[in-house]
Amino acid sequence: MVASGIGAGVFGSLLGLGGGILIVPILTLGFGLDLREAVGVSLISVIMTSSAAAGVYLERHVANMRLGMTLELFTALGALVGGSIAFLLAENVLEGLFAVLLGYVAFTMARPRTETAHDTSTLDIDPDGEAEPAQEVSTLERLSGEGYRVRNLGLGIVGASFAGIVSALLGIGGGIIKVPLMNVGMGVPLRVATATSNMMIGITAAASAIIYVARGGIDVYSAAPTAIGVFLGASAGSRLAHRVDLRILRWLFVVVLIYTAIQMLLRALG
Repeated sequence: MVASGIGAGVFGSLLGLGGGILIVPILTLGFGLDLREAVGVSLISVIMTSSAAAGVYLERHVANMRLGMTLELFTALGALVGGSIAFLLAENVLEGLFAVLLGYVAFTMARPRTETAHDTSTLDIDPDGEAEPAQEVSTLERLSGEGYRVRNLGLGIVGASFAGIVSALLGIGGGIIKVPLMNVGMGVPLRVATATSNMMIGITAAASAIIYVARGGIDVYSAAPTAIGVFLGASAGSRLAHRVDLRILRWLFVVVLIYTAIQMLLRALG
């Protein structure tokens, strides 16, 4: 479990996923844990991943803290809602949802990138991060970072709320939704989206974990060694992130998502 946690922590910190995308399948398929127990352990591990990685990304000024905290308000609310209904669904339903979600996100991230025309929802920021002259500073401008533009804030709020619900149901921290949401839907560079997601997922997982602790859904004997491994792996991964090619990062993301989706779908079908 410690070794598995290290691997999941490295992967999770590199892609902003929190490691839950690997921890849940590892614990259910490899160690025979009940899915809800695996989700509870995963949430604890996601908190560890975020704690280890977020500080490094913030210190290097990669994460967009203002954007992250804006979206996290809605993600945390979604996590509380998701945690409230997680114990009402059958286990095979949760496994099926896990598989479908992973497949969809893999497809989204694998699509060829195309340049979109500038529209009224996209706001230009100059290289110094200042709003262009003669324009009223809007919410989107304040959330934008150096060298890129944040767009579609409304889509971000809806997607962040959904990410919180999914986080509580599946123990994934919401990173598999937040990263493509910010990257594809809001125009945030992948490396910044990954760093911002790492900063957010700990808060999301903590909101979800409160529900699981209250329901007795966390196995401490599995959580302890897994969380230790995740913390060590995330600490190492966050320091390697700037050396990894973005194309390799994206396709690694896609391959693991597809493999995990197939395994979880087979389990859901018995």
